[in-house]
Amino acid sequence: MKIRVYYEDTDCGNVVYYANYLRYMERSRTELLRDRGISLVEYQKQGILFAVVDLSVKYRSAARYDDLLDVESVVTETTSITVTFKTTIRNQRDQLLVEGTVRLACIGPAGKAARIPQEIAGKLQVA
Repeated sequence: MKIRVYYEDTDCGNVVYYANYLRYMERSRTELLRDRGISLVEYQKQGILFAVVDLSVKYRSAARYDDLLDVESVVTETTSITVTFKTTIRNQRDQLLVEGTVRLACIGPAGKAARIPQEIAGKLQVA
């Protein structure tokens, strides 16, 4: 997905503030799930949530105000309870700026870790 860097995303040096990359990564994961027919809103209504349990980010180079970024997420691993995504963020010159890995755990209606519902698990297969 493409994301434009706005002034509000940057620090006083017009460089993207580091935490905003996490927002870009989350948007990309959400769109990947949507593309696979998984509506997080519908599952949330059933009390099924996904919480970040592990996160690793490598910052390689800075994005700047008005850059157009390409943010791509892929599923790299699934278990009965967790799903792991890898996300890369590149600039218009295809330079790798940031790469991150995030693991989400399924949380059931009781607020504890739960098995990923089968209808979701089938759509999360590693590509």
